[in-house]
Amino acid sequence: MGAQRMSFKRYVEVGRIVLISNGESKGKIATIVEIVDQNRGIVDGPSTGVPRQVMAFRDMTLTRFVIKVPRASGTPTVKKAFEASGVLEKWESSKWAKTLKAREARKNTSDFDRFKIQVLKKQRRNIINEAAKNVKA
Repeated sequence: MGAQRMSFKRYVEVGRIVLISNGESKGKIATIVEIVDQNRGIVDGPSTGVPRQVMAFRDMTLTRFVIKVPRASGTPTVKKAFEASGVLEKWESSKWAKTLKAREARKNTSDFDRFKIQVLKKQRRNIINEAAKNVKA
């Protein structure tokens, strides 16, 4: 038999950066600093405004980023490691974060903003159709 492929790439581990998907800090990133049990862990996000708290793993999504912090490290240690690793800049430049930001921007548009977008799309469509006609001719 060939070598088996590992199905999971992201594990719950101390130092793993997570995206909070539920609760008061929804949409912010934090760091797992301690694992309480099979279902919960302590997260801390001093640089992102997430208070240190026990949180269920079902309320967070694991990202690909991991920083080096010792188990049960305090908030100042987590903040120092978080900022030294530059993970916030890496997160904001990731496709995932940009998609979330675009989704939020789309959700917060007003009727007039949607109308302006519709007009611009119509103009773009007309330009493309004219160019396509010229290519065919």
